Amino acid sequence: MTFKEIQELIKLIDDSDIAEFNIKDGEFRLSIKTKHFNAASGREISSAPPFVAMPPVQHPTSQPTPPPAAAAPIAEKPAEKDSSAANEGQYLEIKSPIVGTFYRSSSPEKPPYAKVGDTVEVGAVVCIVEAMKLFNEIESEIAGKIVKVLVEDAQPVEYDQVLFLVDPNA
Repeated sequence: MTFKEIQELIKLIDDSDIAEFNIKDGEFRLSIKTKHFNAASGREISSAPPFVAMPPVQHPTSQPTPPPAAAAPIAEKPAEKDSSAANEGQYLEIKSPIVGTFYRSSSPEKPPYAKVGDTVEVGAVVCIVEAMKLFNEIESEIAGKIVKVLVEDAQPVEYDQVLFLVDPNA
């Protein structure tokens, strides 16, 4: 049952003299008790039947309701107040080409592929993004100096999310 159908059903029941309404369709159950229901005795006040069986609603053209959109990512730590913060508009971005988990190095014991201050060349591996148990090396498509790492180690990343800011003039 869709949310809109449930709303319509509630309105219809509220406009009637039904005290209690129950429906079960597979795993789905809905129970509505109205102002006509006597809570003390657990019985209805009106003469309407306590259970109304309805055939399952079939909508061949309707699509399942999609899950709610994911919440917006939590804002990263505020940038330090320095001259580089004012120049962020002129930096190029290295973005994640896939959805997965971001790792700065190939293992916890090894140093990060790229850190702030490092100079990267086109084709240099800058991080790993794990997706479906596959570790994908992410290569830089630009040359320059890493000025900011925008993602923490082992943090989930989305497609096209900015991972690094690079100064191409350095």
